[in-house]
Amino acid sequence: MKFATLVLEDGTILEGQAFGAETDAVFELVFNTSMTGYQEILTDPSYRGQGVLFTVSHIGNVGINTEDDESAHPQVSAAVIRALSPVVSNWRSALSLSDWLAQHGVPGIGGVDTRWLTRKLRDGGTQKAALSTKGTSAESLLKMAREWSGLDGRDMVKEVTCEETYHWSDDAGSKWVERSDNSKLDNRRSNNEYRIIAYDFGIKENILRHLSSYGANVTVVPADTSAEEVLALNPNGIFLSNGPGDPAGLPYAVEAVEKLIESNVPMFGICLGHQLIGRALGADTYRLKFGHHGGNHPVQHLPSGEVLITAQNHNYCVTAGDLNKDEVEITYKSLNDDSLEGIRMKKKPVFSVQFHPESAPGPHDAHDIFGEFFNMIGGK
Repeated sequence: MKFATLVLEDGTILEGQAFGAETDAVFELVFNTSMTGYQEILTDPSYRGQGVLFTVSHIGNVGINTEDDESAHPQVSAAVIRALSPVVSNWRSALSLSDWLAQHGVPGIGGVDTRWLTRKLRDGGTQKAALSTKGTSAESLLKMAREWSGLDGRDMVKEVTCEETYHWSDDAGSKWVERSDNSKLDNRRSNNEYRIIAYDFGIKENILRHLSSYGANVTVVPADTSAEEVLALNPNGIFLSNGPGDPAGLPYAVEAVEKLIESNVPMFGICLGHQLIGRALGADTYRLKFGHHGGNHPVQHLPSGEVLITAQNHNYCVTAGDLNKDEVEITYKSLNDDSLEGIRMKKKPVFSVQFHPESAPGPHDAHDIFGEFFNMIGGK
């Protein structure tokens, strides 16, 4: 058995069993409360620069398959778990979690008291941390964690965005997304193929699958694509994706969103895309104490009072009080901490949500929000 050492910036030292790659890593440690879907979580680009502490006790049970990735490879810096399953059993499994992480250079530590560590982060807030699965001393790891610059103010999107524009084609995972009724789309348009331009700030593939499920022709563009370049593609709708890090580190994206809002092309943002719309409308963003990460977050739709259980993954939030109430309606709020979860412009076809309606993993309560986007494009 190989041993691993995890050190937090406050000096806490935890030892456990090593799995995955034999290496060192430094990161921001966050906890995720989802009960399923570790493969989707580990491949979510929004986790770039972070290590994920899983609150569910057993990880690795169903191995890794070729269909459930949210990007081409693991995006997390490390995995922290209670127990790694000694047996992999699933008809779709291609390899074990440990072997997969090792292939991609990601270390993991098991045998950790994750309940205690989660409560520590919940009570004290997110911390920087360092992990070694190759025998680096705790003293050296503490120095690494304390000297690391962290994520605040950094542009993490440049590490995960696509290098060039591409057209999305349905993949092996698309069959798990229910095809939406094309009658919802504007029947004046032949073959119902709307041109959607999707900004890749770290986009999850299940978002692209959902956009495609409505019959849309989806083109994905790099994060630094200008508003002028997007509008030259003559889109029927513009989508702003999720992504990692601090929205304050993306002034070029905020500038593009400001111009796109003025264009009056229907626009929809999720997670980081929501935060960028908020900043483009003059609001500041701030860091949450320990973020929202998991598939069991209740949000309330304020116009109707309806409550949705949602999937979330973010550390930053839009400051609600900075928004102009004459121009912007707050549509959703978190029932855990009352933080802002959704907005809609009153005079322009622009709306966004902080949570993840595509789930993967998570509940499907919010899937219909994609339909709202296409109804907006169709003028309904």
